[in-house]
Amino acid sequence: MASATTTAPAVASTTKAAMSMGGHGCKISMLWNWNTIDSCFIAKSWKISSKGHFAGSCIGVVLLVIALEMLRRACKEYDRFLINKHLRATSAAAAKASSSAKCDSQDSIPAAACAVVSSGYRPNVFEQAIRALLHMLQFAVAYFVMLLAMYYNGYIIICIFIGAYIGSFIFHWEPLGGGLQTSATQQATVCCG
Repeated sequence: MASATTTAPAVASTTKAAMSMGGHGCKISMLWNWNTIDSCFIAKSWKISSKGHFAGSCIGVVLLVIALEMLRRACKEYDRFLINKHLRATSAAAAKASSSAKCDSQDSIPAAACAVVSSGYRPNVFEQAIRALLHMLQFAVAYFVMLLAMYYNGYIIICIFIGAYIGSFIFHWEPLGGGLQTSATQQATVCCG
């Protein structure tokens, strides 16, 4: 009976140490924290060993979120490119459209082309493959950012916010008004693309 009681505290303390150290000498917490040195993110190979390494990781997180905003804009711009390509290909039909028609779907589409656009455009297989690739990349980066946020590290979360601000400032600086929807109303949820 004495051996059973001595092994239980030993197992509990070992389990607690493994959880607090992440099993790899890492500080991993599922609660809000401000850990820097010995923190790990995503994999045991991403272990912070110095203040410089942590600063580099923070800069990398900011750049990753900026890249996410760039991918979001790339998806919109590629769709605009396809629509404009379709409009050029159907210019004869666009010239016949009423010049007084109103078009609320795209800011770069002239009113005369609304009738052509309202009929829609279905991308070919290659164009759709590129659209799907851009979406997949956006989706993957968004989930990677979400995984980083789930470490509840205050510094990393602040870096995610900074990256979102800078990325939005750079890549979502678009004309507003003119009866068109803003880019914010056309976006999917903030998280996860």
